[in-house]
Amino acid sequence: MGWFASVFQWFSGLFFSKQAEIAVVGLQASGKTSFVNVITSGQWSEDVVPTVAFNFRKIRKGNVTLKIWDVAGQPKFRSMWERYCNGVDAVQDKFNTARFELHQLLSQPTLTGVPLLVLGNKNDLSGHASVKDLIKNLQLDKISDRAVSCYSCSMKSQHNLDIVLQWLAGKSH
Repeated sequence: MGWFASVFQWFSGLFFSKQAEIAVVGLQASGKTSFVNVITSGQWSEDVVPTVAFNFRKIRKGNVTLKIWDVAGQPKFRSMWERYCNGVDAVQDKFNTARFELHQLLSQPTLTGVPLLVLGNKNDLSGHASVKDLIKNLQLDKISDRAVSCYSCSMKSQHNLDIVLQWLAGKSH
């Protein structure tokens, strides 16, 4: 039965597979690379080297292939955010992006209608921002030209990771 199930999964993957391209943006040290590492390998580490320019990963979760652009968050790389967000199926923003940078990015004509996922990472730490605080501080309730979702999560404990993956899979085509 195991062999048959494997062959069936492989065969159905040929005809029923989906894909989504996602750009992960946010300020430095917000957990972007940790997010990518956890969803690709299931492993979290404190020893993460800051991203220079970008990293690209392609992973398969079930019948969904995710192409993920992990874009550096240091000030000198923020001007590149639009380039990596252009043509994606969703933009995932890590919580500590300043409101100005987020709304400036979303105002770019090439990103009109692209769904936005905001993650308040590091909810395993005391004093983390609640979803209500994120919505207020980032003025997410004022965004009306695209789908917006906001979740509190922790890459370290993998809290709400399943919900985030479901959201991303829902943006696949």
